[in-house]
Amino acid sequence: MPPDDIQLTPPPRRSPQVKRVRNVIFLKDVAALGLTAFGGPQAHLAMMLRLLVDKRRYLTAPELLELMALCQILPGPTSTQTITAIGFRLGGPNLAYLTLLIWMLPAVCIMTVAGLSISYLDKDLVMRLVQYVQPVAVGFVAYSAYKIAQKVIHTKTSVGLMVAAALLVYWVQVPWLMPLLLVAGGLTTAFRYGKIPQQDKLPLQIEWANFVLWLGVLIGAAVLGQYTQSLPVRLFENFYRNGSLVFGGGQVLAPLLYTEFVEFKHYLTSEEFLSGLGLVQALPGPNFSFAAYIGALAMRPEHQGLSGQLLGALVGSVGIFMPGTLLIFFLIRFWDQLKRYRVVQASLEGINAVSAGLVWAATFLLYHPLPDTPVNLALVGATFLLLLWDKLPSYLIVGAALAAGVIW
Repeated sequence: MPPDDIQLTPPPRRSPQVKRVRNVIFLKDVAALGLTAFGGPQAHLAMMLRLLVDKRRYLTAPELLELMALCQILPGPTSTQTITAIGFRLGGPNLAYLTLLIWMLPAVCIMTVAGLSISYLDKDLVMRLVQYVQPVAVGFVAYSAYKIAQKVIHTKTSVGLMVAAALLVYWVQVPWLMPLLLVAGGLTTAFRYGKIPQQDKLPLQIEWANFVLWLGVLIGAAVLGQYTQSLPVRLFENFYRNGSLVFGGGQVLAPLLYTEFVEFKHYLTSEEFLSGLGLVQALPGPNFSFAAYIGALAMRPEHQGLSGQLLGALVGSVGIFMPGTLLIFFLIRFWDQLKRYRVVQASLEGINAVSAGLVWAATFLLYHPLPDTPVNLALVGATFLLLLWDKLPSYLIVGAALAAGVIW
């Protein structure tokens, strides 16, 4: 029998009205995630697993893990690419674009406002507000690690790959290691393809339009920025280039942006940069929304007032999110065809095992910066148990943590 996630017959056809209703429900779920998904990509994965897989069943846990692994190999914001790819699979490009917009909009709007009012932000108030959200986010990651391991670890090889990946990522914290481990895990199990029954393979139909567009914009923006010396164009090129070349998510993007915009171009001060970086860590949604904050501050020399800073925030947001979106649109179109090859199917066992290891490592890495107090440890454990109980929505758990920050 073929693996469960390989469909040999087309799925049952749905009426247009049923599809529309499902898509609206999906977008409402994306909005809920955009407002409550704290803690970075691994915590985002935990909430996607709970809402999109366990509750709504838009896709299976192995499929979600495959998409996350696929996006980790690509440059760009991992959780943003993952949720956009889910939207693409459910409703094509139109739903994917709406998914991207709804997912990023809350964090981008907040960071834009922060860029406009940085002088008035009370940093101590922000930190007090989110003091209990951080351990709750670690609890989400721990739950994700447990659920993923439960669903995808079935062989001794998978156990070994998961443990090895977790240990390596925990001890060797460099951004290039994660995509390298995913590739190595896939190669480890790819040679066992003989155990998988053969299937009828369709010839790969690769549509190059999005790849060509990604490369064309990368080159065109650089040439146009050099020719015009327009600050908005140069800002777009700066963010697009960083979004095209960074692996490892927001934690890797931050030092690159600091070097370029603070140390080299002096668009904002170190204090302003660190204030924005601290704020974006406390927000739900993608950490790449930090680009909106930098873009708003970078346009101050233009003396264009509010409109100029809003343009800077828009340019920064589009520039940072666009390359990853184009690349996942390119790859997701032929990924299901590629999975029909036995070598690729066999490699998924290793890729999924390494992905599970990355989530286990993230659990401990995210806990380390927190004060090692009984309260934080209790919050991690209580969050994990509440998620296992599966009676409370995720947003209520996060909301309670925010309320506790206000009260205490």
